[in-house]
Amino acid sequence: MAKIVTGSVKPIRCMGCLKILQVIFMDTTQKFILFVLIAFSFGCTGKTLSEARGENANQVSNPLIRISVAKAETRQVSLSIQATGSLIAFEQSNVAPKVSGKVSNIYVEIGQFVQAGSIIAKLDDKEARLRLAEAEASIKQAEASVRQAEARLGLTPNSNFNASEIPEVRLANANYEQSLAELRQAEANEKRYRELLETGDVARITYEQYRTALDTARARANAAKQALEAAINQAKQNHQAIKSAQAAVEAAKAQAETYRQALEDTIIRAPFSGFIAEKRVAVGEYVTSATPIVTLVRTNPIKVQIQTPESNVPFISIGSLVSVEIDAYKDRKFVGSVTAIKPSIDPSSRSAIVEAQIENAENLLKPGMFANVRINLKGTETAIFVPKSAVYNDKVTQSYRVFVIQENVARLRVVQLGSEEDTMIQILSGVNPEEIVATSNLDQLYEGAKVEF
Repeated sequence: MAKIVTGSVKPIRCMGCLKILQVIFMDTTQKFILFVLIAFSFGCTGKTLSEARGENANQVSNPLIRISVAKAETRQVSLSIQATGSLIAFEQSNVAPKVSGKVSNIYVEIGQFVQAGSIIAKLDDKEARLRLAEAEASIKQAEASVRQAEARLGLTPNSNFNASEIPEVRLANANYEQSLAELRQAEANEKRYRELLETGDVARITYEQYRTALDTARARANAAKQALEAAINQAKQNHQAIKSAQAAVEAAKAQAETYRQALEDTIIRAPFSGFIAEKRVAVGEYVTSATPIVTLVRTNPIKVQIQTPESNVPFISIGSLVSVEIDAYKDRKFVGSVTAIKPSIDPSSRSAIVEAQIENAENLLKPGMFANVRINLKGTETAIFVPKSAVYNDKVTQSYRVFVIQENVARLRVVQLGSEEDTMIQILSGVNPEEIVATSNLDQLYEGAKVEF
């Protein structure tokens, strides 16, 4: 039997020798020749086991990933400021009734869109209808009084008043004219007989008769004149009664219009188009003009309130364009313009509030949403652009990534995006000018991946 010699033995590193050790403990000396043949058949390559395994692994792992590439280029873009803000409603109103009453019906629900003038709710209108009916009856009564006053003067509705055309006045005027004619005749007779008395052609008693007739005619003329004036005054008074009756008609109409408006005010309408954000009362509740029925918000257009450091305020002006990004719509950008810059600065944060207006025809934007905002300023700056296909949106980390190719090795860069121009997108940070970026098979790339193109 072969004897195993112990002592200081160096580790066996040759793969051929290792193969021999797999059978060295066979217990017959006759297999010694077999060992020698096995050793020579395998041969000693001089490579270690780990080296051999590494070569095999390299032949299987890290295959080259074929990609297309593009170069990051520089362009001149407008100067801008990055800021954050919140969306707020363009208008918001707590809609309350104009009159007090009990709510009889509510026609809207939370989240419903209503047009301006649409009926939101209705109050009990029984009392308002009764008051309107009374006022309309008062109008008819006042109009009847006008007709009576006109009839006393012989006038027709809407005819013009002329005192001389009133029958009583015409009769008094005729009597006065007749008395004047009699007075003139009496004056002529008195003069003629006075002259005859002076010549002695008539007796004094005869003259006295004509003088007495003159005095009687003069008295009758004065009385007729006074009667005429009285008739005219009476006609004017009757005409004033018509005016008073007409004024009563107008007062009754005004009262009726007040009650008609009160009846109309029992219907609560939307002051502008918008969404019902909140219902504040229920059917059956008694409300006053200080009780909101619903909260209505107008979201088209919508406003964004932007907080920006006070140092940026001098560079922002009314009308400056803004670009807004919302987390809920990462693939979209909403464009608007600055409409207001608040004059005061928050003393605690040293930031200013800037308001911008954005069209929201699709009503995608909601009040309260957080917004990332870029405000364009006057002037230009140099910016870095890469193809949109070079940007990878990592849903897991919620970040945007670009793979920069250096010596055929992919290097992962987390980037911040800016504006878009056709097929290119601005990189605010993460990529340098002239660097080569991958534009295809981004989902297969990783840090350190070997590529070919």
